[in-house]
Amino acid sequence: MKEQTTKDWLQKLGYKDDDLNALNVIHVAGTKGKGSTCSYIDGFLGQHGARTGFPKSRGLYTSPYLQKPNEMIRINNKPISDEYFRQNFFEVWDRLGLRRDDTGPPRQLQLLFILSIHIFIKERVDVAIIETHHGGEFDVTNVIPSPVITAITSIGRDHLQELGGTIENIAWHKAGIIKAGSQALSVRQEPAVIRVLKQRGRDRNVNVRVVESSDQLPGHFQDASQVINASLAKEVCDEFLRDKVSSCLAPQDLEAGIRGFSLSGRLQVVQKHDVTWCLDGAHNPMSVEVAARWFRGILEANGYVARSDGLS
Repeated sequence: MKEQTTKDWLQKLGYKDDDLNALNVIHVAGTKGKGSTCSYIDGFLGQHGARTGFPKSRGLYTSPYLQKPNEMIRINNKPISDEYFRQNFFEVWDRLGLRRDDTGPPRQLQLLFILSIHIFIKERVDVAIIETHHGGEFDVTNVIPSPVITAITSIGRDHLQELGGTIENIAWHKAGIIKAGSQALSVRQEPAVIRVLKQRGRDRNVNVRVVESSDQLPGHFQDASQVINASLAKEVCDEFLRDKVSSCLAPQDLEAGIRGFSLSGRLQVVQKHDVTWCLDGAHNPMSVEVAARWFRGILEANGYVARSDGLS
């Protein structure tokens, strides 16, 4: 029997395309910086909402989680509670009839994404910020017919077995989130990637706009990569706000959003007793390079000299 798709499961829950489009989705794909960019978007829009009243409620879906799956589904930057997770999980499980269904349940990440959509619709969020898992074109999150904006972070060589062995193959997959009628933004990429993104946009009558890294952002960044992510997030937010309320971010929204940025397991320093832990979940060459540069900076700031063969 044919395996059911994410769209099939959502339809079984009773959700139609109009329900998904009403979430005002910002969909983010890429190799490096997806989670950080989503968190910056959420923070900037949160500051704008606190100042103006829109958006009043924000949904954020990112992956993976560090300790428990609740972390992947946030409302106004707060992970849903254990009780709310359980309540909605079994609500979805029962409505899908998974105890009786002989086609097999959704896969773990697929089910968590379906759960996030269910919760965001229940909560009537004004915007849903959704991070892809590791692809784009065939990613389980790629079910929103008309996102408001799609955004592409830095693309590099990762998940080669699933996405293909060349940077062009990977870019093709990531650009699969671009939709006709939606705006599309990307950070500056290597020329081969830009060519693919632009062509994928033209195939859907969408102009993919390249966002340059800004040196005018307020606040302190732990690494230059975060400037790239925050610059993209700013442009995404401005385009979103112009589309929805004819507004844009104010300087104080940016400053407070950058100051309040926090993402567990990404360039994170944790003090525990007399030990300093430097944590980053780097899992591909681009991320490892950034994490190493960040860690080297911390060492040198504390009087160590970093060498290729160790520390002195």
